[in-house]
Amino acid sequence: MCEESELEHWGAAVLTRRQLGVFGAASTLAACAAGGTGGKASQTNQPDDDVEESAVDIPTADGTLDGVLFSRTGRKAPGVLFWPDIAGIRPANRQMAKRLAAAGYTVLLANPYYRDVHGQQFADFADFAGNDGFKKVKPWRDKFTPDSVMRDAAAAFAWLDKQDTVDTARKLGTQGYCMTGSFALWGAGAAPERAGAAASFHGAGLVRKDEPDGPQTMFAKNPKAHYLVLIAENDDAKAPDDKNLLKSAAEATGAQAEIAVYPADHGWTVPDSPSYNQAQAERAWQQLLEMYKVNL
Repeated sequence: MCEESELEHWGAAVLTRRQLGVFGAASTLAACAAGGTGGKASQTNQPDDDVEESAVDIPTADGTLDGVLFSRTGRKAPGVLFWPDIAGIRPANRQMAKRLAAAGYTVLLANPYYRDVHGQQFADFADFAGNDGFKKVKPWRDKFTPDSVMRDAAAAFAWLDKQDTVDTARKLGTQGYCMTGSFALWGAGAAPERAGAAASFHGAGLVRKDEPDGPQTMFAKNPKAHYLVLIAENDDAKAPDDKNLLKSAAEATGAQAEIAVYPADHGWTVPDSPSYNQAQAERAWQQLLEMYKVNL
């Protein structure tokens, strides 16, 4: 999981990647490789220039959730709630959301820190890691509880269902990274009648035995959804029992869950992460598309 002790090393690693041009190459890949099978509404690949993006504000019980909506011009598609990692909304995950929209979905990239700040706070992960990002976001993160995250997800889902570009005859999806991997599971539990799939990529804190509404309990709240939980190998090394506890929790409810440890480190799916692994990120991307194709 993303720990403060790792950030100094990560910041240096990201800067090195920048100097070598790796981030630019990764961003180009994300921008151009919108291949694979998208939603049922469209079985053909769509170019990124077919995607519109707009800043949005969504009323919640706790304030106004801001984000960016990505949709294909004039087309209805299944809606997806996309939570970014600990560094928040920035170009790397905007491009990820745009790529998903090009594959056949209407994607809401949501700001998890909206209770404190609006919009982008860090240019990239190097900015976050090199400028005390962990300390900056800590008071914002302290406001996250199962209840608050589930309220936010329910509000976001309800808002998505009101958009002209969302096909309300189809289920909704949700996905999260790092800190927000747990948000995806809570999101599925927040709207069991609407959420059809949830994906956690190198998620942190997925097993919380002392919390009655820990992420691992969401399988019981929404056993009809399909879950994709992809764990980083270094996270698994720190908490080797978590994968088995998650599998047992899913099996006990009859929920369909793909739970696997990837041969890559925490952050491997995000292009500006120092742990970005292109081959394994593409493998995870294909798993995500396949899950959404079948379940949304």
